[in-house]
Amino acid sequence: MITAFLDDRIVARGAAEAVKRTLEEHWPADLAAVRVFDDETGRPVDLDYWDAAGPLLPPRGRGRPRLGVTPREVTLLPRHWQWLAAQPGGASAAIRRLVEAAMKAPPSEEARRDCVYRFLAETSGDRPGYEEALRALYRGDRAGFEARTTEWPADIRAYAAELLGS
Repeated sequence: MITAFLDDRIVARGAAEAVKRTLEEHWPADLAAVRVFDDETGRPVDLDYWDAAGPLLPPRGRGRPRLGVTPREVTLLPRHWQWLAAQPGGASAAIRRLVEAAMKAPPSEEARRDCVYRFLAETSGDRPGYEEALRALYRGDRAGFEARTTEWPADIRAYAAELLGS
C-alpha cells in the first residue's frame, strides 16, 4: 500500500496501480509535484506514469519462472547450512517459512520510528521544530513529538502518527 501527497495533502491511497491511475486521471499536470510513500517503510516510491509499454518481463534464468521464482544468492556459514539442511523440506522451505513468519510479525518500535524518520526527512526537513521532533521521536517521547509538530500540516502529522502506530 502507498500514500500520495500533493502540497502536503493526501490525495490518494491504496495499491500502487490504483494510486497511479488516480493520479494520472485527477492530477496529470501536477505529477512532478506528487510525492508517494510506501506505507510499510516510509520510503519514497517512484511511480512510472503513463507506462504504455506495460511491465518489463524479468530475464529468464534459473528458478521456477512460471511460479514467479527468481534465483538469488545467500551467503551463510557452514553451521547455518547444516541447520537448514536438517529442516523439513530442506533449506528453501525453511527460509520461506522464516521469511513468512517475519513478514507477519508486527514491526518493532525501532522499525516504526525509522519509518517515520524516512517519511519526515523527505517531507518536513525544513519545518519548524523538525530536529527537536526527531529527538523526541527517538527518545520515545510521543507527547514531545506531537507538541513539536502541532503547526505542521494535518495530513503530514496524521500520516506520521499512522506510521508510528497510532
